[in-house]
This record gives sequence, structure tokens and C-alpha cells, in this order.
Amino acid sequence: MARAIADLTLSFGLVSIPVRLYPATQSSSGIHFNLLHKTCGSRLRQQYVCIKEEVVVDRAEMVKGYDIGDDQYVLFTTEELKALEEKGTQSVDIVAFIPDRAIDPIYYDKAYYLAPDKRGGRPYALLLQGMQKTSRCALARWAWRGKSYTVQVRVSAEGGLVLQQLLYADEVRSIKDLDIEDAVVKGPELELAVQLIKQIAKDTYDPNEYHDEAKLRIEAAIEEKVAGHKISVSDEPQHKGAKVIDLMEALRSSLAAPAASTTAKARKSAKRAEPAEVAKAPASKAAPAAKRARARKSA
Repeated sequence: MARAIADLTLSFGLVSIPVRLYPATQSSSGIHFNLLHKTCGSRLRQQYVCIKEEVVVDRAEMVKGYDIGDDQYVLFTTEELKALEEKGTQSVDIVAFIPDRAIDPIYYDKAYYLAPDKRGGRPYALLLQGMQKTSRCALARWAWRGKSYTVQVRVSAEGGLVLQQLLYADEVRSIKDLDIEDAVVKGPELELAVQLIKQIAKDTYDPNEYHDEAKLRIEAAIEEKVAGHKISVSDEPQHKGAKVIDLMEALRSSLAAPAASTTAKARKSAKRAEPAEVAKAPASKAAPAAKRARARKSA
């Protein structure tokens, strides 16, 4: 059961909608390792050391400083920084409605789900259906945990509203800063490229078709080690440098290769990488403990 992290009011005009805020994503369930002392296997502890006096400094003796150059700092206390934070509000105030696709996804930051709270069902549905009918999303202002945000409120593909935090302009680098060559594309090359695109085109995106293969390999290796098996390490690099080849020949070869075989290979590779298929080791007491530890981390 999802747990709300805040109770908010979503407002546009004189309409106020009581909503509850839920995380739409979760932190990566990638594999995390602890740093240990190689000789005895004990956990290591991070410490802060004064580079002048060469002594370990406790947190109680720390202050924050902003570097103004020439090794000079403006110092701030915790209380001063706290006073400068944005005062949090429980209100998400819509300031404009814009076309659905008006925002480049590169500005997307963290996403949350919005669900109607008590007595919020009708105005929530009104806003949702109104945006669907007009093919528009909302821009709003929101203060949260000491910061002010510009957010997008949009209709989810599965129904319901999503509150999407947006990055500010100075947080996104311009692609114009890159030296991208203005190359000339020949007509026949473009025609073959379009054919290749159509050959492997899909109308929808199913995230369940794709897997973190590196994570699956690491999980399988952990199970092998827990079972007492050695891991073979290949000296060959996983990725080789790209070869410069004839562009037309590459396009023709790509079109000749059936798309179905590419999909089949990908599925077969993902299946081979699943820990359950790789680590069929004898039962041991350590293996269940390792699985329980990973389950606690992902919970």
C-alpha cells in the first residue's frame, strides 16, 4: 500500500483541491557495497580531517563556508542557513495552462503522484478531465523542504495526476554549447534510414521489456560467491571502439537483419542474466541471509 508523504492543496482560480502526495519513483535498487578493511574485513568509518592541523574534526565543530576565491570563505551558521530557506507551504498554486508537449523532458526532475483527499474527488476529476479535453498541462509554484519549485501538473498515461518538478534554466546546459557538425545527408541514405526506423518502430513503450543487465550479472555473482563458487573474470573489454565503415553498406546490412532476431537475442540475453538461472547452487545458510539483506535495502 502506497504511503502519502504530504497533504497538499492544489488550486486554480477559486477552486481548491485537497490532494495527497505520493512518490512516483523509488531510489535505484542497484547493488550497493560497503567499504571494508582488506586485512580483517571490518567496516570502515569516514572521518573529516582538518588539512591545516591534521586532526579529526567532530560535526559539532563544523561550519559551512562559501568560497569567494583566494582561499577566503564567507561563513554561515546552521541557524542563518535555516532562516534563508524557502518557507514551506501546503499549497500548489497553478499559474498557467500550457500545451501538453510544451516542456522539453530534459527539464524534468523528480515526479510525484497526486491523489484526491477527502472531498477532493469531484474537483480532482474536473481538473483532470479539463486538461485531457484541452490537451494542456498546468504550470504551478510549490515550496517544499526549504526550496521553491516550478512544477508541471499533468495527466498520467495510466490516469490520475502527476506533479513533476522542473529544473530551472540555469540547471540545464544548452546543446548549442556543443560543436555539432552540420553534416550533409544524401537522399538515398535518408531513405534507407527511414526504412530502418520503420522496420523496428513501436507505438508504445513497455518498461517491463527492458532490464538492468549489469545489476542482474552482479546479483548472480553475489549468489555464486555466497554458494562458495569462484567468479571467472574475462580480460576482454566489454565494449570495443566503433569501426569506421561505409554508411550505405551499414544501412543495407541493418535492413537485411530481421528485427525479430534482434528482439529474440535481447530476450535470451536478459533471461540468461537472471540470478535464478545462473546461481543454481546447493542450499546454504548464508544465501537466504543475503537475500533478506537485499530485501531490507529495497524495502
